Amino acid sequence: MAEWIGDVSKITLPTPFPVGDVNVYLIKGEMLTLIDAGVKTQEAWEKFLNELQSLQLQPSDIEQVVLTHHHPDHIGFLDHLKNIPVFGHRNAERWLIRDQSFLQEYRSFYLRMFHELAVPKKLEKVLKKSEAILEFGAQRKLAYDLKEGMEIPGLPGWFVVETLGHAQSHISLYNEKRGVMIGGDHLLATISSNPILEPPIIPGTDRPKPQLQYNDSLKKIKEFSIHTLYTGHGKEIFNVSELVSYRLLRQHERAMKVKEMLDKKALTGFEICSRLFPKACESELNLAISETVGQLDYLTSLGEIVTAIDYDGTIRYTVA
Repeated sequence: MAEWIGDVSKITLPTPFPVGDVNVYLIKGEMLTLIDAGVKTQEAWEKFLNELQSLQLQPSDIEQVVLTHHHPDHIGFLDHLKNIPVFGHRNAERWLIRDQSFLQEYRSFYLRMFHELAVPKKLEKVLKKSEAILEFGAQRKLAYDLKEGMEIPGLPGWFVVETLGHAQSHISLYNEKRGVMIGGDHLLATISSNPILEPPIIPGTDRPKPQLQYNDSLKKIKEFSIHTLYTGHGKEIFNVSELVSYRLLRQHERAMKVKEMLDKKALTGFEICSRLFPKACESELNLAISETVGQLDYLTSLGEIVTAIDYDGTIRYTVA
């Protein structure tokens, strides 16, 4: 059951996703604040109500919600908390509103990426699965945009740290006095956090390069004095600097394996994805493609690989 550790209480909730349970947090401040909002399933909501009851609370006691990012397993309860203001990064709102123009932009972006990466046409049906997953989130507008360095209203001593990469809206919450960070999915104890491909914030501009953003954000939090990092999934982290160094090293090693593939011959993005993730490249295509493109962006940034565009617009990668 949930309990208070100082002014923070961790609540673990089930999800229908391969990542497993998700953590949300309550913080006592000038306003009782919920950090992240689970996934929109009846099972998760009932578990949340039970955990609140164990803390002698009910949903009406929650005065505001802060989102670390926009992914469906972190925003689902907003439909249940309709009259409570929601704070988050400005880049989250388009995912929260999810109007038809955004969904069309979303589809067009992925179809264009799939074409450039030479993903077989038969796998384009994965887009419908991805859109269905978005429905596990809620639809709301933000009451307030949170920006780098801001103290969170109602939570004295808690400041916003922009940690883009896993999502274009990702923030962490840092309390310097206590050496505590609530890090969402930025750094996880037992698995690496996948930097997810997203459409550009401004349509028609270059797409974000989430792996490069993510690496920069990892290096950024390494400079903070963090005694305890509360995560979006799994256990707390107490050795943040060491784990960041390990994650960066492992990512570099994975990228070098991709470069070894390209030493033999030029490959398309999907061919690389199929070698990296023989099963997931079909069953979890969006995640596998995001990881693959992340490694390719990283190698390109180092000058290790170059691209050539075929007559049909597909891209082949080869060593520089």
